Amino acid sequence: MRKNFGVKPWLYPMPVLILGTYGEDGTPCAMNAAWGGISEENEISVCISEDHKTTENLLKSGAFTVSVATADTVVAADYVGIVSGNKITDKIAKCGWTAEKSTFVNAPLFRELPFALECRVKSYDPESCRLVGEIVNVSADESVLGADGKIDVKKLDPIVYEPVSHTYLRLGEVVGHAFSDGKRLDQ
Repeated sequence: MRKNFGVKPWLYPMPVLILGTYGEDGTPCAMNAAWGGISEENEISVCISEDHKTTENLLKSGAFTVSVATADTVVAADYVGIVSGNKITDKIAKCGWTAEKSTFVNAPLFRELPFALECRVKSYDPESCRLVGEIVNVSADESVLGADGKIDVKKLDPIVYEPVSHTYLRLGEVVGHAFSDGKRLDQ
C-alpha cells in the first residue's frame, strides 16, 4: 500500500548545486540550489527565484558556474544557501573559498569545489524561476580524477539533499552498470 503526500518538491537524489557568479564590481558570489539538473546534452536547468543576488549577477553578466558540493564542503555549501548575497557581501571569504576566474565564462570557479560546469545564460523566466544555462565547459580538479583520467565519484565525494528530513547525504556504493545490466532481460 502507498501513502499519498500530495504535491511536494521531492525527488531523489537532489544534487547540491553551488551557483557561482561575479557582481558588477567583480566580487564573487555563490548560492546553494537543490532544484536542478541536466536538461539537454549541453544544457542545465535550475530553479532560482529572481530575488537572489546570484540571479541578478548572472542576468547582468550572462554567465555562471555550477559546482557540485562535496562532503568536505557541506558547512560552507549550506551557508551559501541560508545567507543572502544581498545582505552579506563577503560570503565567499566567510566560507574560506578561493575564487578563480573561469577561462570560458565570466564567472568564478571555487578551488574548494573540484567539479564545475561553466555556463552561459541561455534563458531565465522569472515567473517559473527556471534558469537555463548552456554548458560551455566541464572542469575538474586533478585530485578527483582516477587513473583513467575520468572523474572518480568516490574521490569527488559529492553530497545530495534529502528534502523530507532536510539532510545532506553522501552517495553510496555501486549497485549496477548503466546501459549494461538491463541487457540481461533482453535475451
